[in-house]
Amino acid sequence: MSEGISTVETDEEVLAAPSPTRRTSKLSIVGAGAVGATMAYAALMRGAARTVALYDINRAKVEAEALDLGHGIQFMPMAEIEGSDDIAVCADSDVVVITAGAKQKPGQTRLDLAEATVSLIGKILPPLVEVAPDAVYVMVTNPVDVVTYAALKMSGLPSSQLFGSGTVLDSSRLRYLIARHTGVAVQNVHAYVAGEHGDSELPLWSSASIGAVPLLEWNGIGGRGALTHEVREQIAREVVESAYRIIAGKGATNYAVALAGSRIIEAVLKDEQRVLPVSSLLEDYHGISGVCLSVPALVGRAGVGDRLQVPMSADELAGLRRSAEAIKAVARRFGL
Repeated sequence: MSEGISTVETDEEVLAAPSPTRRTSKLSIVGAGAVGATMAYAALMRGAARTVALYDINRAKVEAEALDLGHGIQFMPMAEIEGSDDIAVCADSDVVVITAGAKQKPGQTRLDLAEATVSLIGKILPPLVEVAPDAVYVMVTNPVDVVTYAALKMSGLPSSQLFGSGTVLDSSRLRYLIARHTGVAVQNVHAYVAGEHGDSELPLWSSASIGAVPLLEWNGIGGRGALTHEVREQIAREVVESAYRIIAGKGATNYAVALAGSRIIEAVLKDEQRVLPVSSLLEDYHGISGVCLSVPALVGRAGVGDRLQVPMSADELAGLRRSAEAIKAVARRFGL
């Protein structure tokens, strides 16, 4: 030991030693409406991120939502919540979820609404990418497949870094209905909806299962809950029509889509490599290219990864291709 140099730290030196800076996760949600605010609530309740930021052009609304959520932090996993009309609130985010969209005006068609939403995304996205260039972007705004494709074109981001929530919610609806019909826990139902998040979507019955039993071989338990062709057709229709039913009754869907969105967020932040049917840019997926639509894919910290080459029947493959063409037709209307 060198003469005159003490190796014993004093209490004062130990107390004064700086604590290491820990890297914490940050989620930003763009749009403080019904979907955005509920998604912030769901993410906080699940402990998805250490910081949740809400951004909206309506200052009073976004600040009020953040304050209301903040008052409940005591009853959630520890987190911080911010709300602002300044886009800087999204700086250095790990994940940015975009729920903002154009509001439908009287007499405005769905196509008109889609065009207005794409225009809005074109204004929002560039400044977001400027303040959060390394974030994974998840598009939730409808029509999500066309909006996701447009956002990729506008942002210049890699197709892995930006994707849509796709049919994650639709697949949850499908599993719920199958579980309700068969009397089996929804957690033991494994089935995906693929294609458009909309009218041309389709359940992938041929690869679905209940427990370890292929769904098409499920004959029910005790003579109850058989999944005949007619039952499957009824379930598929209800999956498509359920959103219309909810909107007709309460004006918007917000709870289930928020939970679905928070599940995607967790898959990214925790680098889970979870299989989720998100909407992403496909290149030669069963011969389908140049369109964003949903197929089961790995989702992790880098965004959307490999798409699973799910075995499909001839009818399912034909349906997926029809769905791709329907989305492309809408995209062409916008010059995309």
